[in-house]
Amino acid sequence: MPSDQVHPVDRVRPPESAGERETLTGMLDYLRDSVVNKVAGLTSAQAFANAVPASALTPAGLVKHLTGVERFWFAIDFAGQDIDWPWTDDNPHGNFTLTDSDTLPALVAAYQAECARSRSITAAASSLDDVAVGDGMTFNLRYALTHLIEETSRHLGHLDLLRESTDGSTGE
Repeated sequence: MPSDQVHPVDRVRPPESAGERETLTGMLDYLRDSVVNKVAGLTSAQAFANAVPASALTPAGLVKHLTGVERFWFAIDFAGQDIDWPWTDDNPHGNFTLTDSDTLPALVAAYQAECARSRSITAAASSLDDVAVGDGMTFNLRYALTHLIEETSRHLGHLDLLRESTDGSTGE
């Protein structure tokens, strides 16, 4: 596979009989790796194409959006870090918009780095009951993990459809 493409990663199935924290973080990590694998092997043209004409969604745009979601929920809202906001003023909760300088490998690398930051924040929390410290936030870590499982799963469904429409690839 050319170096300008994304390579698949090994996924570890989440534990089926573990504590709540291990189950939630294991499931989210499995889904995060699934996002990477779903776009692995796509050409730039495929990653940036609107494969389903009625929709503006692209595989690359979904990866960029999920990067913003990770940053927003864990680093900014939960941990209260003073870092760049992932959304623009004209699209305050989207970030599906791609720029001419975006590449799929760079978007995936940014996603993986943001997931690593989220993992670190999650691991540093003493309990799933820890409450977010971001300005005006009242949710706990359990809620953030559950929300990210839902959001990542929903967008994996979109990626499934986009990938199948693009090159016929199906599967996990």
